[in-house]
Amino acid sequence: MSKTFIPVSRPVMIGNEAKYVMNALQTGWISSAGEYITSFESKFAQWVHADHGVACSNGTASVYLALRAAGVGSGDRVVVPTFTMMASIFPIVMLGAIPVFVDCEADTWNIDTQLLQNIDGRVKAIMVVHIYGHPVDMDPVHAFARSKNAVVIEDAAEAHGALYKGKPTGALSDIAAWSFYSNKVITTGEGGMVTTNSSSYAERSKYYRNLCFDPNPDKRFIHEEIGFNYRMTNLQAAIGLGQMENADRLVEMRRSMASKYLERLSGLTDYIQLPVEKEWAKNVYWMFGLVLRDSVKADAPEIMKRLATRGVDTRRFFCPAHIQPCLAEFSDNVKAPRSEHLWQKGLYLPSSADLTENEADIVAEELRAVLSGVGCD
Repeated sequence: MSKTFIPVSRPVMIGNEAKYVMNALQTGWISSAGEYITSFESKFAQWVHADHGVACSNGTASVYLALRAAGVGSGDRVVVPTFTMMASIFPIVMLGAIPVFVDCEADTWNIDTQLLQNIDGRVKAIMVVHIYGHPVDMDPVHAFARSKNAVVIEDAAEAHGALYKGKPTGALSDIAAWSFYSNKVITTGEGGMVTTNSSSYAERSKYYRNLCFDPNPDKRFIHEEIGFNYRMTNLQAAIGLGQMENADRLVEMRRSMASKYLERLSGLTDYIQLPVEKEWAKNVYWMFGLVLRDSVKADAPEIMKRLATRGVDTRRFFCPAHIQPCLAEFSDNVKAPRSEHLWQKGLYLPSSADLTENEADIVAEELRAVLSGVGCD
């Protein structure tokens, strides 16, 4: 049994993050204005092949801004996967719109695009979520959107650097939302961004993130609409700019982490389902997930509990939106057995970009011991 605690994630700072933060502190630019904000917006937008980047306070705010900039409002229907973090769902409800939940695929855990053909009636937008770093199959999404005259939105919070048919996530839609939480591939501690090729969407995102202040100085304190303070600070952006200088390296470090696990766990596939990488995809493995086979005589919480006693930190897969108590009014007649299965059987392992060979050895050894301890058919 390992005496070492291996966290589920730790941020990796390998560039000028500290230098830029100190510069922001020393020059007094610590709030929501400063050169690091505009530089970070520009660098990140360029990296994901977008014309515009609008930094904001967190990933949830970025989803809200993307939805609102795209015109989603009261009574609008938004197609969204039920298997996702609730930060993808709550902004829809906050805007008075109606989430339309769709089950996930069994292998990528992304929205099952084959089920889109079953959705009748008007649709304002479809928002995909690139779960755990694997991009969604976007061609069927765009076909569905065209048939409904709907906006396509990406929640790309978990997929910095992922590719779909050679194109980066964030460049696969009308507008995209990002998170830079501390466990993300690119981090600012807390933070988010909206990226888009639409100057109109970008301007609206800026407007709504800044309390809907009028850009006309004479009307600054006259508000035509209700907005919120979703601004990013220059301190956060300083970290982000440092991260961007090593963005490609940070992506490859995540993929290296996944390779370590795939090599060590390949002999356990009778008992666990490992993440996939489709031939048209580049998976960045934001988190290295696995799903327990039915042959394992335990569910995810029990496995996690036993791993914790052995110093291995884990997290359970997301609880689907359609079984969340606070979303019950939107969940009548929703059938999503695969998402419910992932909730019961899915977990992810320590997934830091700088996971060492020794740590990967320990995690694999402890997982084997735990599976043996609970019993497998």
